[in-house]
Amino acid sequence: MKICVFCGSSTGFSPVFAEMAKNFGTLLAKNSITLVYGGGNVGLMGILADAVMDHEGEVIGVIPDFLLKREVGHRGISKLEIVDSMHQRKKRMADLADAFIALPGGWGTLEELAEVLTWRQLHLINQPVGVLNLNNFFGPLIEQMRHMAEHGFLKPDFMKLLHIEESGEKLLHAISKQQVA
Repeated sequence: MKICVFCGSSTGFSPVFAEMAKNFGTLLAKNSITLVYGGGNVGLMGILADAVMDHEGEVIGVIPDFLLKREVGHRGISKLEIVDSMHQRKKRMADLADAFIALPGGWGTLEELAEVLTWRQLHLINQPVGVLNLNNFFGPLIEQMRHMAEHGFLKPDFMKLLHIEESGEKLLHAISKQQVA
């Protein structure tokens, strides 16, 4: 199984997020799940990839050339694929992934999560999508999604497309359950 993880290129202010990324990377490796991610060596992305590698897991990074030139590409992972653009990066990660998970992050994480949810809604992809909602990080976003549904801009059933869990173990279980179904 290959899971594409979207997460921050920074660590945030609380050390709990770095610890969560490390623990989740360890969990992926111990479950023989390949990490597919944006290929960076910074922030939560770097911590996550390092944790997978530290536990003899497999990591596939996909990074645009312009980011690699800024010296943020992770050279210590199993495979680093270099593409020409952000659009190619997202397409390649989607092609590789059996599921998608978002950890805390900024604009990029939000945009990637919104895009795969849109693709899922439009039946362009069938892979499960989830968020690791540690410390209610995604709470305001989830509330906004409910608000959108209450006002008729998002069908209430579309909320079921997103698995929301506070622990990595529960999230992996929910996603693997959907894949079997």
